[in-house]
Amino acid sequence: MCSGVEVVVSVIDGGPRSAVVVGAGIVGLSTAWFLQERGVEVTVVDRDGVAAGASWGNAGWIAPGLAIPLNEPSVLRHGLRALLNPGAPLSIPPTADPGLWSFLAAFAANCHWPSWTRAVRANARLNAESAEAYDVLTANGVDAPTTEAPITAAFADSAQARSLLREFARMADAGQPVDHTLLTRDELRSHVPLASSALTAAVRVNGQRYADPGAFTQALGRAVVARGATVHRFEVADVRPYSRGATVHPRSGPSVHGEVVVLATGAWLPALARRWGVRTPVRAGRGYSFTVPVDRPVPGPVYLPGVRVACTPYRGGLRVAGTMEFRPPDAPGVHARLEAITASAEPLLDGVRWRERHDVWVGSRPVTPDGRALIGATREPTVHVAGGHGMWGFAQGPVTGRLLAERITTGKQPEALRPFDPLR
Repeated sequence: MCSGVEVVVSVIDGGPRSAVVVGAGIVGLSTAWFLQERGVEVTVVDRDGVAAGASWGNAGWIAPGLAIPLNEPSVLRHGLRALLNPGAPLSIPPTADPGLWSFLAAFAANCHWPSWTRAVRANARLNAESAEAYDVLTANGVDAPTTEAPITAAFADSAQARSLLREFARMADAGQPVDHTLLTRDELRSHVPLASSALTAAVRVNGQRYADPGAFTQALGRAVVARGATVHRFEVADVRPYSRGATVHPRSGPSVHGEVVVLATGAWLPALARRWGVRTPVRAGRGYSFTVPVDRPVPGPVYLPGVRVACTPYRGGLRVAGTMEFRPPDAPGVHARLEAITASAEPLLDGVRWRERHDVWVGSRPVTPDGRALIGATREPTVHVAGGHGMWGFAQGPVTGRLLAERITTGKQPEALRPFDPLR
C-alpha cells in the first residue's frame, strides 16, 4: 500500500461474501467500508442511524500522541477523590449497580505500570497506522477533510507540564515515542490566542490531526451506501448463528442475514457479545461536549490536562469536551457535569462566550478495564466484535476496521490485533 491508496482485494475462496455490521459509528462504518474494499457485500444495522452515538459529539482528535491508556496508577487517587467531589473530571456516582463495582474493581486491578505498558504497546500498533487509514478513506470517496495541526497542551504551571512529559517518557519507553516541543509563555500565546494569564506553560504535541467527527462519520456512511450497502434502523434483539452464517434479529420486523456479523455497538457491546465468550467488561465512560462562540481565532486543538478538557476548532467556534462519567449509557445527561466543565475551563481561556453554549451532547465511550479494545473473532466463528476503544474510538476506528476486514476475509490474524483478542 502506498500514500493513501487502497488496493482492492477480492474475497478469497472460502471467505465470506456477505456481512452484517451492527453499529453505524466510526468503528462499524470503517469496518463496513474496508470489507467492501475486499469485495464483501455489507448490510449495516443501527438502532439510531449513522453517527448517532459517540462518533458525533467527541472532540474529533486523530491524536495518537495523546492516546494514553486510562489505567495509569495515579487514576486510582483521582477516582477516590471523585467519589467526594461531584465536579471532578472523573465522575463515579454512588450506585448499587454491582456490574459497575465489578468493572471498577477490575479497572483498579489494572492500574499498575506493567498493565499500562501492555496497553501502550498494544495501542501503539493502531496509533502508528491511524492517520494512514484516514488517508485511505479520504482518497477513495469519503468526502470529508481531516486537518493536520499540533495539539497544544496548556498548564497553569511548569510542574503540571512536567507531569505530561513524564507520561511521554513512559510512552517512549513502552514503544511509542511522542514528538513534542516545550513552548515558552510567549509561544503559548501565539499558539493559543485564547489562553488566559492563568496558563503559563505549554507542550506542543506535533504530528496530530482533527476533524469534524459527526460530519466525517456521516460522509463515511454515505460512501458505504454509495458502494451498495443497505442501512437498516432497528434495535437488535439477538444474533443467532446458522449453518452458513448468522441472522440478526430486530425486536420487531424482518431479520437480516450475513455470512459473518460484526458487533460494533460501543458501550452496548456486552449485551450481544457476552453470550459468545466475550468476558472482558465494557462500561460507558460518558463524555459531554458543547460548542461556544469565540472572539479570537482558534488555530488548532487545545488540551487542558489539569482539568481534563479538550477544545477543538468547530464550525467557526470552539467545541469543548470533557469528563469521564460512569453511568448507564442510556441515562439522561446530568446538567451539573456541563457546569463543571465550564467552571473548570473558564478561568483558563479568555474570549470565549461561555454563556452562549449550544450544541450540547452527551455520549457513551466504551471503556475496558485494561486499556485495550476488543477486536476480532468470538468463540462463534461467524461473530466478530470491534469496540472498547475508550476515548480513542474516533482516532482508531478506521485502522480497526481495516485490520478486522483483513482478519475476516483472509482468516489470518494480523499481528497488530493479537493484544485485542476479545476472548482474553
